[in-house]
Amino acid sequence: MLTVDALKDYGANTQEGLGRCFNNEAFYLRLVGMGLADKNFDALRSALDAGDAKAAFEAAHALKGSIGNLALTPIYEPVSQLTELLRGQSGPVDAGDLPDQIFSALDKARSLL
Repeated sequence: MLTVDALKDYGANTQEGLGRCFNNEAFYLRLVGMGLADKNFDALRSALDAGDAKAAFEAAHALKGSIGNLALTPIYEPVSQLTELLRGQSGPVDAGDLPDQIFSALDKARSLL
């Protein structure tokens, strides 16, 4: 079961995330669940696999906003780095281990649900 304490242990900045949700814990946790199910994660993976930097940027940029608002730091930091790496790129980009960091952090967060 997802809890604020579990998210805090995971590395999320729960104080910041809760603050954006008017300190309504149930609302925050519901939004976190929705954020972790965001279809942009699938779009990002597909775009990276296809070498489509523009589509990968769009998905990463969308995730940067939503995951950032939820203060899910372990996902946000590599997504933010990837967004900047992809900004303005048109061809395949060497993203290094950023995709692995993103999807590993995502899997770990989803395990909290």
